[in-house]
Amino acid sequence: MSRSNWKTPFIDKSLLTNFSKKKKKKITWSRRSTIYPVCVGLKLSIHNGKNMVNRKIKPEMVGHKLGEFVPTRKYITEKK
Repeated sequence: MSRSNWKTPFIDKSLLTNFSKKKKKKITWSRRSTIYPVCVGLKLSIHNGKNMVNRKIKPEMVGHKLGEFVPTRKYITEKK
């Protein structure tokens, strides 16, 4: 289910203030935040529940949530 059209896309306040600062590495725990066009080209460390995973924001990611690009489960393949 998507967010209502009359509401603006959600972005965490702490993440929004990070865009204005000139930090080299931006860290966030907010997986629910929507990716804005301002974020394109940034390198973010996103929490996956256990570790921080580094991701570079690409133009194709705009409009999606940060959590969509950081898997929370480790995929194990069976060895033969």
